[in-house]
Amino acid sequence: MKKLSLILIGGGDRGSSYLKYLDGNSDKFELVALAEPVKEKREYLKEKYGVKEELCFESYDDLLAMPRLSDIAMICTQDKMHFDPAIKAIEKKYDLLLEKPIAPTAKECFEIANYAKENGVRVLVCHVLRYTPFYKAVKSFIEEGNLGEIMNVIHTEGVGIVHMSHSFVRGNWRKEDESAPMILAKCCHDTDLLQWLVGKHCTSVQSVGTLSYFCEDNKPEGAPLMCMDGCPHKDECYYYAPALYRLPTAEVEHFRAIVANKFNPSDEELDEILKTSPYGRCVYQCDNDVVDHQIVNMQFGEESFSSLTMSGFNKGGRTTVFMGTKGELRADMENQTMEFYDFATGTTKNVYSPDKVLDQTIAGGHGGGDMGIMEDLYDYIALDKPSFSISDIETSVRSHLICFAAEEARKGGKTVIMEDFIKTLG
Repeated sequence: MKKLSLILIGGGDRGSSYLKYLDGNSDKFELVALAEPVKEKREYLKEKYGVKEELCFESYDDLLAMPRLSDIAMICTQDKMHFDPAIKAIEKKYDLLLEKPIAPTAKECFEIANYAKENGVRVLVCHVLRYTPFYKAVKSFIEEGNLGEIMNVIHTEGVGIVHMSHSFVRGNWRKEDESAPMILAKCCHDTDLLQWLVGKHCTSVQSVGTLSYFCEDNKPEGAPLMCMDGCPHKDECYYYAPALYRLPTAEVEHFRAIVANKFNPSDEELDEILKTSPYGRCVYQCDNDVVDHQIVNMQFGEESFSSLTMSGFNKGGRTTVFMGTKGELRADMENQTMEFYDFATGTTKNVYSPDKVLDQTIAGGHGGGDMGIMEDLYDYIALDKPSFSISDIETSVRSHLICFAAEEARKGGKTVIMEDFIKTLG
């Protein structure tokens, strides 16, 4: 069996998550070098995966200044930091595993795609939902013709109150100019899914959305800037930071490490950090500006219509309803159910039986998607056997363009025709 070598740029949440695949598949991949600015994380990954000290770097510039070291470069930095290392890695002829979004602007997305094509480099974007057993089953069910022609799709992306407050109110994705529009940062997963499952190009987009709740107008009387500065509402506030980061869930355990910028922090360490950290701020007094709920209506081809609802006011999870000319499919990712109503028989039955229960959250590896993409990456690069989940960089760019068009539509209060929109981008 051929073993593929990897370099990792960005050893935080996403980078370390994909590397977990190596724990049981060391015959397929080997990590040979890494760049991570946080020393504790860098040392942890160095020791865990046996990377040589001289191939561990604080800066990706130093790593990418070296001759090509591996088959694949994994780029898992923050959204605004994808473009530069991607271009430099492509120049060195690395194939890429590139965390989504590709980049926060359409121009940079096109430049990465074009440069990869010029250099004969394969770029696999981490749209991990494509690689989950659940959505693979949905795709297969559709491809078998069970639904007939898909006429309407209603898709809901429940961000969840914990993820919303942690990432998009207090955290790294709270401000558009520091990361990306929320519909891109959170939902390019979903536009990619819809494009893939419907099987047609998006032709027009409408959108409405706003930041309504997580703002100063909703601050409870007497609430201090920092939760731990004696907030009188701590016992009833869902978002009181010390209590939120003690909730007994895998998702919260995952977010604790991000707050502390280290693996496995103690409660005492976390409380000390929350006294001054942005993650300890009152959710109604942050500097966030991204929307907290948004709807995107899309036309695919000539006659298929889809709606995407993204909202932070829920438990979290994705559900999708497909309405076709032969039947209706209700797909619930969190509960791992696919209920199909067959027009011909007038009966409803569950058409999906998972082999095992998988955690659907980011902490649990996106329902098998994080491991699934690594599995398919190996087959794609080592064996030249792309699965039906694999998409090329041009396809991934198209799903991103839906998000950029959604923002154009939302801010301009108009319908965006995709063909015209793409022309304006050059």
